[in-house]
Amino acid sequence: MGKRKVLTESQIKPRLPDEYEVLGIAEKLLGYDRILVRCLDGNTRLCRVRGKMKRRVWIRVGDVVLVSPWDFQSDKRGDITHRYKSNQVAWLKQNGYLKDIKI
Repeated sequence: MGKRKVLTESQIKPRLPDEYEVLGIAEKLLGYDRILVRCLDGNTRLCRVRGKMKRRVWIRVGDVVLVSPWDFQSDKRGDITHRYKSNQVAWLKQNGYLKDIKI
């Protein structure tokens, strides 16, 4: 057994959106687990925090999140599946994923 290679935060690539997921910014907290999110595809969606994330991740206004639109009402509703940290947001900006959005 050899030594494990230790990666710094700058070497770790953040989770990227799949073909059905969209990046967005949390605009308004509506209470319980509902958040109004402005997405990169131009829609503003009423999103809920997934049950797996509900008590583990706290989302604030201005956070960059990954949204999975619902099958029905896909332009109005969705689920928040991931919240990006500040160094991950910087990586996304640097690589052109957040070019059309103001944070």
